[in-house]
Amino acid sequence: MAHHKSAIKRIKTNEKARLRNRHQRSTMRTEVKKFFYLLDTGTAEEIKAAFPKITTLYDKAAAKGILHKKNASRHISRLAKTVNKILEEIAAE
Repeated sequence: MAHHKSAIKRIKTNEKARLRNRHQRSTMRTEVKKFFYLLDTGTAEEIKAAFPKITTLYDKAAAKGILHKKNASRHISRLAKTVNKILEEIAAE
């Protein structure tokens, strides 16, 4: 247990940040799962409309320090590749 006033405050602020980050990370993961479901079942228009929202979530998480910037960039890049592949398949049908 911390004895200094500053250490006690640090513990409190770290806990608040941890809970806030956990909530944001959980929300982001849920939205990504919904997007992957949409990739399987949705139309091309729905996918095109949802993709910018997902990239925004990743960018915001990176800006807030929840994800590393390069981690978010890698996920966005892989998602874009998947989306383009699926949209090409839909267009070919």
